[in-house]
Amino acid sequence: MLSFTNLALRRGVNLLFEQVTFTVHPGNSVGLIGANGAGKTSLFKLITGELEADQGGVDFPAKLRIAHMVQEIPRTETPAALYVEQGDTELISIRAQIDQVEREQRFSELAELHERLDSIDGYSARARAEQLMVGLGFTSNDFETPLSDFSGGWRIRLNLARTLMCPSDLMLLDEPTNHLDLDAVLWLSNWIKQYTGALLLVSHDREFLDECVGNIAYLHNQTIELFTGNYSQFEAIKSARLAEQQSGYAKQQREIKHIQDYIRRFRAQATKARQAQSRIKALERMELISAAHIDSPFHFQIPEAEKTSDPLLTIESADLGYGFSSEADNDALPADLIPVLKNVRMSLHPGDRFGLLGHNGAGKSTLIKSLSGELSLLNGQRTAGANLRLGYFSQHQVDDLNLSQSAFQHIQLLDKARPEQAIRTFLGSFNFQGDKVKERVSTFSGGEKARLALAILAFRKPNLLLMDEPTNHLDIDMRQALTMALQSFAGAILVISHDRHLLANTVNQFLLVDNGAVAFFDGDLDDYRARVLGSGKIKTQAPRKQNKERDSSTSAPAVTSKPLDHRQSRRLRTKIATLEKRMNRLQGKLVDVEACLALPASYAADQDTSLQGLIRDQLTLRDQIEQLEDEWLVLNTELESGPQTS
Repeated sequence: MLSFTNLALRRGVNLLFEQVTFTVHPGNSVGLIGANGAGKTSLFKLITGELEADQGGVDFPAKLRIAHMVQEIPRTETPAALYVEQGDTELISIRAQIDQVEREQRFSELAELHERLDSIDGYSARARAEQLMVGLGFTSNDFETPLSDFSGGWRIRLNLARTLMCPSDLMLLDEPTNHLDLDAVLWLSNWIKQYTGALLLVSHDREFLDECVGNIAYLHNQTIELFTGNYSQFEAIKSARLAEQQSGYAKQQREIKHIQDYIRRFRAQATKARQAQSRIKALERMELISAAHIDSPFHFQIPEAEKTSDPLLTIESADLGYGFSSEADNDALPADLIPVLKNVRMSLHPGDRFGLLGHNGAGKSTLIKSLSGELSLLNGQRTAGANLRLGYFSQHQVDDLNLSQSAFQHIQLLDKARPEQAIRTFLGSFNFQGDKVKERVSTFSGGEKARLALAILAFRKPNLLLMDEPTNHLDIDMRQALTMALQSFAGAILVISHDRHLLANTVNQFLLVDNGAVAFFDGDLDDYRARVLGSGKIKTQAPRKQNKERDSSTSAPAVTSKPLDHRQSRRLRTKIATLEKRMNRLQGKLVDVEACLALPASYAADQDTSLQGLIRDQLTLRDQIEQLEDEWLVLNTELESGPQTS
C-alpha cells in the first residue's frame, strides 16, 4: 500500500537517511522511533507531498485516503463540533452539492445525493463528531463554542478529533498525546485499536505505543530499520544487541535490585498487595529495557536535600480554587469564590509517592498549584515544614525561563560560587554539551526547555517534588532517565502524568480527584483504565476556553445585562487583576525578546537558528498577549456596563 524504495532525504546539509526500503501493508500499524531530528516528521512530510526525496521515492495508490493531523488551527468563529465534522471532506462535499441543488431547485438529483449521504453515515456525522470530542475531554457545552475561544492545547485536541473524523486508509499521527491528559490517552488508545486502516504513529509514550502498534520503524544511523512487534518487543531486541556490545549489565542489575528492595518493603504492607503486583510487573519491564538505554545521553539524579521535615507540607480544611494569585495583594481581593476542591486535608511525608488521577477539569492542577503556594487557599491552612525544599515542575516553569539567558546562566544564578566546570558537568547529565550550555534559551526546542527546567529543579536539591505533566516534550530516553531519577529520589513525590510507564514505576499510591474531593484510589492503572473506559457518559464540566489549560480563572464570561451583585462584582475584579498580572509578565518577556531582535549580532549568518527562535517566540508572545487583552476587555466591559447592586 505504501512503499519506500531506495529512499534518501536531506534537510539542508544534514543527511537524515539513505537507501531506505520498506513497505507498509494495509492494516499495518507502525510506530516511528528515533532521536529528535532523526527524520520522523520529515518522513510524514514526504508522504503528504510537503517534501521531495533526494533519491528514490514513496509510492502509494492514487486514491489512497490519508488522514494527517496538522498542528495549526485557524482562529475563526466556526463552532467546534462543525470544525470536527469538516474533517470528513466527502461529507462536506455532498452537503454542499445538496445545498446547491436545493437552491437551483434541481430536485430530481436530491434523491441520489441523499442516498450517497446515507451510504457514508452522513446523518450520524454530528453524533460521531460529538463522541470524538467527548472522548478527547470536551463537553457538550463546547460543541457550539467558536474555535477562537479555545487555547492552543485545546485547538490541537480539536485537530486530532478532526483527523479521527476523516475516513482514511492511512492515518499519520505525530505526537497525538502531547496535549492530552491520562483519561484522553486511554480513550484514544482504545479508539486506535478499533481503527482498520494503516497507521504511522510518532510517540514518546511507550505504553501508548505498546497498545497501538504492531511494528516499529527505528530511525538511527541515517537509515530506517523495520521490526515486527510493539515497542517493548523492540526494546528487548535492542537490549540484546547492546548487551553483546557493552559491559553495561552491572548498571542494569543495580536498577533491578532497587525495585526488588522496593517490592520487599511494599509487600510488608498487607493493605497494598495490588501495588506490589504492579511493581513486580514493572520489574519485568525493567529487565527488558534497561540495557536499551545504556547509550542514552541522559544520566542524572536528583540530589538529596541536607535536611528534611516530617511532615513536609500539610493543608487542613482547605477549599481550593482560583481567586487570586499568591503574588497579588490578598487583602484587596475576595476569598469567597466557589472552590474547585472542598475541605481538602492532606499531609505529605518523606517517602510518600503519590500519583494524581482524575478527568480533565477535576482539579488535579489546582491541587498541585495550591500545595506549591502558587495558588492561595480560598480558606483553610497551608503549613510548610521548617526544612521544606520544594521542587515544583509545570509548563508555567518552562514558560518562565529567561529566553535571553543560557542554560549555564540559569544554573550559575542558583550558586554563583560553583566552578564553571562543575556547572558544565551537571548540565552535561541533562545532555547540554559543549557550546550548547552557552546558547540562549530562545534557540531551544520545547524538549530542551523542559530539560533545563528539570535541571534547575534538580540543582535545588528538593525534598518534595510536585510535578504537573513533566514528560511533555521529552523523548523516550529522557523519559526513561527521569523515571530512573525519580525511582532513586529519597524525598516525597506528588505527580500528574499521562505517561503510564512513569507512573507505574515511580509512585506506590494513587489519589483520585473527583467531584470536588481528593480521596485514595483503591486500585492500579489497569483499574483506572477500566473505570475511564467503562464510564460511557458525557461529563458536565466547564467549557475549555481561553487558556483554560493553565488557569480556569481566565475564562471570559458571557457579557450580561443582569445586575451584578457585590460578590459578582468582586469576582470580576479578581479575574481582571489576575489577567493584568499575566499580561505584565508576558509583556516583560516580549520586551526581552524584542531587545534581542534589535541587536545587529542576531542577524549574523551563523545565528540563523537563534534568529528563527527569537522570531517564533515573539509571535507566540504577541498571540498570547492578544488573547489575554481580548479577555480583559470583555471582563471590563461587563464590569463597567452591568448595573451594580449592593
